Amino acid sequence: MNQEKMNDLKNWMNTEGIELTYISDPGHIAYFSGYESDPHERVLALFIPLNHEPFLFTPALEIEDAENSSWSYPVYGYLDSENPWQKIADLIQQQGIPKKIATEKEALTVARYDILTQYFTNSDFSANVTPVIEKLQLQKTPDEISKLMAAGDWADVALEIGFKAIAAGVKEQEILAEIEYQLKRKGVRSMSFDTLVLTGKNAASPHGAPGNTAVADGDLVLFDLGVVWNGYCSDVTRTVAYKEPTDFQKEIYNIVLEAQLKAMDAVKPGITAGELDEVARDVISGYGYGEYFNHRLGHGIGTTVHEYPSLITGNDLVIEEGMCFSIEPGIYIPGKVGVRIEDCLHVTKNGCEAFTKTSKDLLVLH
Repeated sequence: MNQEKMNDLKNWMNTEGIELTYISDPGHIAYFSGYESDPHERVLALFIPLNHEPFLFTPALEIEDAENSSWSYPVYGYLDSENPWQKIADLIQQQGIPKKIATEKEALTVARYDILTQYFTNSDFSANVTPVIEKLQLQKTPDEISKLMAAGDWADVALEIGFKAIAAGVKEQEILAEIEYQLKRKGVRSMSFDTLVLTGKNAASPHGAPGNTAVADGDLVLFDLGVVWNGYCSDVTRTVAYKEPTDFQKEIYNIVLEAQLKAMDAVKPGITAGELDEVARDVISGYGYGEYFNHRLGHGIGTTVHEYPSLITGNDLVIEEGMCFSIEPGIYIPGKVGVRIEDCLHVTKNGCEAFTKTSKDLLVLH
């Protein structure tokens, strides 16, 4: 449970005259409460009143797990046969009907917003807490960085498993399955996103879907993966070669590597998010491949794999110590080749430290 950040949120509520904050995003619930859950279609919520105790609201089958987590305040729940919104309304109205309620506009569905307004007809729902939470998450504590480092270690383990699984004729899905099977055997409960293993021309699709394509001699194989460990995510990309790559493949790889290393070297307090994107983009554009780097340089990381900020040209957010984000330039030439190299990192006083340590020299597997 993150009491310090809840206090920061309450300070904002007090300044804005907000009596209740409703948090619905499971990643943000975990960030404040320490309780991790995917509720699927059921209702999972964290309510933070300004002048009363916060409480978790969960499906009945999760109450015990929530109470056994680091959360130290009340947990209430509902049976599938019950109306969760009526129970929520009853719990809140015992404390008085709030005049102003903040919600996460980026996470709250229209259907659930409509239900809330039916139960709290005289409440003002105009306040959006999402940007506030994003700013609270920007600078990680030493404990959070330690958890991110541990998640990064597991991502390195996953890459090693994947590299060993590569052989002629082995399909992308088979390599992916071996990675996730071995990780589960070692105690990793979940990946932080759908694992990508893309070989040959398939790697030219930045968010391609692994399938039945088999590894062939001379292929570059792209791995993009991460795990959730103690509530925090990792995210790493490496591209390796099976058998000897062509000079063209080596050229593309080396350009991406130069862009990634220069951007990593440029990370320090005082530079902006947009300037970091430009460092990597200028390298790739300088070699004539700018049009094939078709996504942002990076994204924040923490209890969810994609957090604020976005590292993209034009973003004038000033980088500060404790911020955590990815550096992941790539070149994707349709029908020919795809290369991406990614590390997530935390910003130090004078530079940065990556959470993942797997070598970025082009690995040629035989």
